[in-house]
Amino acid sequence: MRKLFAMAFMVVAAGLLSPVFAQETAAGAGSELVKWSVITAGFALGFAAAFGALAQAKGLASAAEGIARNPSAAGEIRGVLILGLVLIESLVIYVLLISLILFFVKPFGG
Repeated sequence: MRKLFAMAFMVVAAGLLSPVFAQETAAGAGSELVKWSVITAGFALGFAAAFGALAQAKGLASAAEGIARNPSAAGEIRGVLILGLVLIESLVIYVLLISLILFFVKPFGG
């Protein structure tokens, strides 16, 4: 439970310290915004990849344990495992897409 609170605090702190809330200056606002959007996209992609990999590893370990305990249910367990892995990976791919948009498209116009 303590780890969950620590992780939630880190996510909230990262959100509150995001450059989205920064006040724009007159001279170098465009380059500063692009720099921070790239950094934010990189962190988002890193978090998504790390936690997606942890979720996939836990799912794979549980499926292997389930098949070891009941080999006759291997087909059903394998099907559910593949569906779960696809859904977890799709979330990481969505974050990759958003990160690529932030990398290559000028964010927020300008």
